[in-house]
Amino acid sequence: MENQNLKKETYIAEDGLLYCAKCHTPCEKVLPHPLEKGKLWRVHLMCRCEREAYEREKAEREKQEFEERVQRNRMICFHEKEMYGWTFANDDGSVPVMEKARAYVEHWEDVRKKKIGLILWGEVGTGKTFIAAAVANALLDQGFRVLMKDFTEISNISAFDADEYVRSLSSYDLLILDDLGAERTSEFAMQNVFNVVNRRWESGKPLIVTTNKTVDELKGVEDLTLKRINDRILAMCTPIYVGGSSKRRVKADENFKNLGVIFGKGGFKHE
Repeated sequence: MENQNLKKETYIAEDGLLYCAKCHTPCEKVLPHPLEKGKLWRVHLMCRCEREAYEREKAEREKQEFEERVQRNRMICFHEKEMYGWTFANDDGSVPVMEKARAYVEHWEDVRKKKIGLILWGEVGTGKTFIAAAVANALLDQGFRVLMKDFTEISNISAFDADEYVRSLSSYDLLILDDLGAERTSEFAMQNVFNVVNRRWESGKPLIVTTNKTVDELKGVEDLTLKRINDRILAMCTPIYVGGSSKRRVKADENFKNLGVIFGKGGFKHE
């Protein structure tokens, strides 16, 4: 059966080689025998259609492996699945500064070479964390490794894990630290934060920080450790003001209206 199929799919051309009957390109070639001098050796050769099929399968396999790697990196990057959907595509357009975040991603190669980070600062609830997550998701989609942590978490690193944890953060293409100013202020906690920020400084890789504090407040601290932390962040990161009304308050009002519909008029009061 196999020989019959072989005869149907191939033929021997005038040069004596086997050819594919579909694409009419060689299925074998002749080489000098590796062990017997003066003797020729016929070896299999992928014809054009066989090679094209192989390349398609290879591309599909690489695409699947890439998508799986992106998904693994996304799971590592975020602590909440909801943040997987915090993307530029899902932006409601209420924060004009989002265009600067898009530009940051579009010029990522230049940004990375020049080691440029961002400080997204502004009032509570204006969308700073969403913007940072949108940048993260966009870079994750391109195959880069991104990690997003908050300052509270890194200030609480165990003394037993601190050195290894700090070293591991240097491996990411982009590190995002959320909510500067919310961390614990004990000496140990501040030293943890300094170690993370300083290691990022030494790595020469970009850093994005979000904070409710103003740039003047960051510059005006008197505590020595805080000053060292903030000085490094300001040296690495370009400040971008994120203004506007609180998205959390808007969401709360929307939820209140929805509950009013669910419970009926007069059955729900806004506290």
